[in-house]
Amino acid sequence: MPSSRIPSKFAALLGFVGMSAVAGVLATAAITPAIAVSSVAASDTIGLFEELPSYLEIGELAQKTEIYARNPDGSPYLLASFFDQNRVEVPWEKVSVYAKDALVAGEDPRFYEHGGIDLQGTIRAVVNNAMGKSVQGGSSITQQYVKNVNIQNYIKDATTQEQIDEAFAKATEVSEARKLREMRYAIELEKRYSKEEILLGYLNIVAFGGRVYGIEAASNYYFGTTAEALTLAQAASLMAIVNNPEKFRLDYPDSTTNGAENGYNGNRVRRDYILGKMLDEKMITQQEYDDAVAAPVEPKITQPATNCEAAGGAGFFCDYITNIFKNNEFFGPDPDTRWHDFRTAGYDIYTSLEVDLQRTAEQAIIDNVPFTDPRVDIGSVAVTVEPGTGRILAMAQNKRYSADPAVLQSDPATSAVNFNTDRDYGGSSGFQPGSTYKVFTLLEWLDEGHGLNEAVDARRRSNWGTFRNSCDGNMNAGGYNPKNDGGEAGGSWTALFNTVNSMNTGFIAMAKQLDLCGIKETAQALGVHRADGAELQMNVSDVLGTQEIAPLTMAAAYAGIAAGGKYCEPIAIDRIVDAAGNDVPVPPQTCSQAVEPNVAAGATLALQQAFRGGTGAPSAAKVNSSVPMFSKTGTTDSAEATWMSGGTSRATTVVGVFNATGHVNLRDTRINGSQYAVLRHNIWPRIMKVAADKWGGDPFAAPTGQVLSGRTYDIPSVIGMSLEQARAAIEDAGFAFADGGQQDSDKPAGTVIGTNPARSATAGATVSVYTSNGALRTVPDAVSAAKNVGDARAALGAAGFGNVAETCVVDAAQNGKPVAQDPPAGSAARPDTTITITVAKDKC
Repeated sequence: MPSSRIPSKFAALLGFVGMSAVAGVLATAAITPAIAVSSVAASDTIGLFEELPSYLEIGELAQKTEIYARNPDGSPYLLASFFDQNRVEVPWEKVSVYAKDALVAGEDPRFYEHGGIDLQGTIRAVVNNAMGKSVQGGSSITQQYVKNVNIQNYIKDATTQEQIDEAFAKATEVSEARKLREMRYAIELEKRYSKEEILLGYLNIVAFGGRVYGIEAASNYYFGTTAEALTLAQAASLMAIVNNPEKFRLDYPDSTTNGAENGYNGNRVRRDYILGKMLDEKMITQQEYDDAVAAPVEPKITQPATNCEAAGGAGFFCDYITNIFKNNEFFGPDPDTRWHDFRTAGYDIYTSLEVDLQRTAEQAIIDNVPFTDPRVDIGSVAVTVEPGTGRILAMAQNKRYSADPAVLQSDPATSAVNFNTDRDYGGSSGFQPGSTYKVFTLLEWLDEGHGLNEAVDARRRSNWGTFRNSCDGNMNAGGYNPKNDGGEAGGSWTALFNTVNSMNTGFIAMAKQLDLCGIKETAQALGVHRADGAELQMNVSDVLGTQEIAPLTMAAAYAGIAAGGKYCEPIAIDRIVDAAGNDVPVPPQTCSQAVEPNVAAGATLALQQAFRGGTGAPSAAKVNSSVPMFSKTGTTDSAEATWMSGGTSRATTVVGVFNATGHVNLRDTRINGSQYAVLRHNIWPRIMKVAADKWGGDPFAAPTGQVLSGRTYDIPSVIGMSLEQARAAIEDAGFAFADGGQQDSDKPAGTVIGTNPARSATAGATVSVYTSNGALRTVPDAVSAAKNVGDARAALGAAGFGNVAETCVVDAAQNGKPVAQDPPAGSAARPDTTITITVAKDKC
């Protein structure tokens, strides 16, 4: 070989290798003495070699993160996996001996003899490279391990594909310098680790094609088995892939060189070569060899449950989990870093989702609401939250989850938008909750000192006037004239009646006596916010639920009411465990006493009655449970969205059927003979029946005192007024007026003679006003001035009393003088009443 063909910078190194070959060893501890006797040029190379860094940091490998739900028995249920590299690290004892031996036989037969560098292979590679051929192998397993570790170290902090590609290119730079560095690292690595540790490290790190890394993931993916259970033929096939992953991988069945039609010939040839080497090294018997060579290459491709599509009906909940990691600064400084860590950290994420409740919710929706309907862009959701903890127990909707643009374009039954969550956590802008929002006005009503039994003037009208709003300034309702769903004209209705029957005019009348800002702040205390991130508004119409809110937000708010006013921010993650089995901190949860317990008790009392005998009765009839439950329904204008919200002390559920987009009236649109508007009452009971059977529920606390009765106010005195004067005085004082009719009285006909109640009543209570019919006369004093019975009779006759009777009493001193009368003077009596005069006599 002409010396001119050998790069000058490697001449000394070749001398070193040749000298070492003569010596016959390249012992780890003796490498420097072996080089030292070669030449002056070699001495220069020794310096270069010795000055190379020798410490290689072996960092944590990228591993797949897995999300779990909870089975009824408490065991974890895998929803989906996420990874940049599909890898599951396993210990030494969990890897088949066949796999270990096949790797050594096929890649580095002298692995257990050398000190990190396979001298023969290295000489061959250096000579070929020096002769101008491509830089090639000859690397020992230790050197290959070093190369893979370097790759992982370079890309571990890369968060974008561009960064990953750049890091990989740098780590795999084709050069003699990289080879030299790897040799130096390999020698030092063998000083720090045992052969078994290096071999296992390599088996866990090495690529097997695509995003499959490590022996366990490769066993799972290519053969549907584990690294521990690999057969000899399977182990050799996997080690064949290691030699050239793209060429020998087994998931290209249509390949003309290595596909199903030719029995994966490329892999099989390499496999059989490895089997032959194993036989040569006496790692297997002749019979084992013969059987393995005779076995066909039969991959059983087992796709991992990757990404949220793999979670089935829980795909939207899975997507919510990923958005928690992307959005929460608790998990990292920026979204790219957080998402990179999520995909590579090898977390086991144990969530709050209950498999049995989730499947019930999914099936209840499937059985009632189609995924698509050409007449309406129909949407349906169900979400359940645990009171007192905020844990999300179920989350379902009438779509299949997909994040694939091609799938979304071609299949209208799929969606990437989570209808249950806020825009930042699933892409939805929320929906109007309708009358389910009235609960916040009820809570504020009770909190400001009013009672369930207080009444308001709930007559429908367009002149509601000005409403107090301490946040944004008082608001004039203008011509706002909402009607009641059943067309009721309104009346003097109590807060309880308004709640049970969901009376729009009743709640507007209640809000008229409150601070609209207070209603908004009560809602916000229970976690309510707009789904699109804009500021929550509180206009007069918002009393009836016209802000766009996420169903999850409403479910958490109702859970706060069920928990005695204790609101807990909804959470989906119970626990995170890293790849080493250590617990990883989760974001701290926020709980607070949003409303006073007695106020919450008042609300649940009203909502229980609404469930049993009000608007929730259709669901109550189907749930078939003795567990105490409460509810509130909601229907938006033109029945574009319909809701059923409520639950027990252990689980609250919001179910909605609505226009995802568009403005179709769901009362006018039927599916399988039923209005879309009533389907909520088919879905909600099925979910809550399972929840009630699973967890039961405690009785809700009973409210006391003013929450029931409210404050009392003095009734103005109206006696002597005309009926219209009395009406004005009663209504101006905040009471409802009722004409009690006429009663017998000696007062002028038509004048007010009394009220019921007489002295005080709760605000809005009905006060009955009674007027005189003028039918009575005032009985005169017929005795005091009378000298005899004749005088008495004359006095009574003059007053209109003609029926006079006499009786006597023995009193000789006053003989003949009237001494008493009945009825007494000053009383009122009808003209035909008999007046009895008592006359004194000497004897009767």
